[in-house]
Amino acid sequence: MSESDHLKSDIDELVPDMVAMRRDLHEHPELAFEEVRTSGIVAQRLRTMGLEVQTGIAKTGVVSLLRGGASKPGAKTIAIRADMDALPIHELNEIDYRSTVNGKMHACGHDGHTSILLAVADILNKRRAELTGNVKFVFQPAEERIGGAKPMIKEGAMQGVDGIIGLHLISDYSLDHVGVRAGPLFASADRFILTVKGKGGHAAIMPERSVDPIVISAYIVTALQTLISRETSPFSPAVITIGKIQAGTAFNIIPESAEMDGTLRAFSAEHRSKLVRRIGEVAKGIATAMGGSCEAEVIDGCPPCVNDTKMTEIVRKAAIAAVGEKAVDDSEEVMSTGSDDMACFLEAVPGCYFIVGAKNEEKGAHYPHHHPRFNIDEDALPIGVEVLARAAMDFLK
Repeated sequence: MSESDHLKSDIDELVPDMVAMRRDLHEHPELAFEEVRTSGIVAQRLRTMGLEVQTGIAKTGVVSLLRGGASKPGAKTIAIRADMDALPIHELNEIDYRSTVNGKMHACGHDGHTSILLAVADILNKRRAELTGNVKFVFQPAEERIGGAKPMIKEGAMQGVDGIIGLHLISDYSLDHVGVRAGPLFASADRFILTVKGKGGHAAIMPERSVDPIVISAYIVTALQTLISRETSPFSPAVITIGKIQAGTAFNIIPESAEMDGTLRAFSAEHRSKLVRRIGEVAKGIATAMGGSCEAEVIDGCPPCVNDTKMTEIVRKAAIAAVGEKAVDDSEEVMSTGSDDMACFLEAVPGCYFIVGAKNEEKGAHYPHHHPRFNIDEDALPIGVEVLARAAMDFLK
């Protein structure tokens, strides 16, 4: 039996346990920075393998180190990351492993990511004697709040790491397919709040003596879209959306202020920075021109996920070995305006984040992420394990 066949056979043996782990985590979802049970299970599994384990990283994060038996001084270290948190969503799936916690659900596949990385740790640990470098397993809390990666890095999770890889299961991407491409994969994500201030008064009696912040807000909403249609290249996609507007107390009163809450997505740090600046300039300029004022607050989210060319090639070759060249996609179709704070790890060291298809309509695994009926086809789990394990071993050669 070839080494490739041995790897697939070893992974196949782990599938029942991996599925059971994923379903257990699905039944017991925990929100950002609350992943106490999850991280406890992860740490216990890793210690059972004989690995070095650190807990309490960024509150509930876990970091584990596998030292290769064939490592020499100066040997490389690769990190593999998985996120662990769930979402504040009430699950509507009628399945045996439905969430047991009202209002909380694994609706983005992080239960699968955690199970996959535990299986990868097992696979690589069995090959410890052959590894010429080290592997660091990073189990991250609070991805959904875009808040777990930065504190993990600050607390030393990337210390001594030469490269990083990770994956995301995708429910609207075909099973048995892997998407991997160099450059931007997921967009940046920032929240902005625009507070428009005017002058209140009666809506019908001498409205000219008032400054209507609602009317000003309407002009701002429209004008912000010109930042996409007239100040953004068609080859540099971006999104600006106002998702929430609050103003007024009655139909016949012009209020003193109005507040708009929105999101910005971009695929490069430069474009992101420009749009953040221009949103404030446009909003303030319009408000001033109409006799009011505007305060602009941008709540820093995360940068875009940008894959390193060399790391991407390693993952691409691993994916081809796992599913075949025809099932590996490196086109722009792989890109998403969704965000992921894996981006912070990719800024810290060269790396590659890729997607694994988990769609199967016959099994009901086709609802979008963050949907109360979200689910994945668990046949995607061993594919994720194989690509990560192959890529890690190839990186360390």
